[in-house]
Amino acid sequence: MSTISGNIKHLRKLHQWTQGDFAEKIDIKRSLVGAYEEGRADPRLNNLLNMSKVFRVSVDHLLTRDLTGMDLAAIEKLGKSPKDKLKVLSITVDKKDNELIDLIPQKASAGYLNGYADPQYLEEMPKFQLPNLPRNATYRAFEITGDSMLPIKPGTVVIGQYLEGVSDIKNGRCYIILSKEEGVVYKRVFDYSEDHGQLFLVSDNKAYSPYKIQTSDVIEIWEVRAYISMDIPEFVEDSDMSFDKLKDIVLELQKEVIKLKN
Repeated sequence: MSTISGNIKHLRKLHQWTQGDFAEKIDIKRSLVGAYEEGRADPRLNNLLNMSKVFRVSVDHLLTRDLTGMDLAAIEKLGKSPKDKLKVLSITVDKKDNELIDLIPQKASAGYLNGYADPQYLEEMPKFQLPNLPRNATYRAFEITGDSMLPIKPGTVVIGQYLEGVSDIKNGRCYIILSKEEGVVYKRVFDYSEDHGQLFLVSDNKAYSPYKIQTSDVIEIWEVRAYISMDIPEFVEDSDMSFDKLKDIVLELQKEVIKLKN
């Protein structure tokens, strides 16, 4: 029996529901509940989300953690642990069940705090795929504003990999943080949560002062893995390579190519 099938059966029995009762609560057929519990079928995302709400257990715990030896009180404590407070979020997939990257544009970022876990909200967002990103993770893209992270300029699309908890943060790396007080921000992050329950957020632009937020306010953490920018860097002339010298090199190469052809 798989982890998810065992957890579904165990949680249903803890709540003293029949398979029919549970099927009615999550709006599926009773036979499908039996298939899930016997490991003959895997729940689709929308059914997992409904189970998570009904059982009051995160999707992450349903999928990856063996809950069969725990009572309801112990399971309830899991959601209160600082490390486990973040949830596996809603995702979107294509017709072949390949996960897509949802893009949160600047204009939509203000509403993300309220709609981050709403499948309908994400359904309205632009979506795309990128090659070379590991397929064993969930990604989301955010269009950043302001100049606090120069040389990454406003309008740049930053792609982040979803982290399950604050303990996964590596000091000094760049992250997209969704918090109750700040909304969506892109910063370098330093984790001092073991001692103070705080994260320090630092801008690459030194004109902006670092500040701290409480880990209890953090809703989502995305480790920045890539970015897409329409701003092409200009050629910067220096003492070793002027534009005229660069042009001369190209002309010499062109002459060499002509000689070789002849």
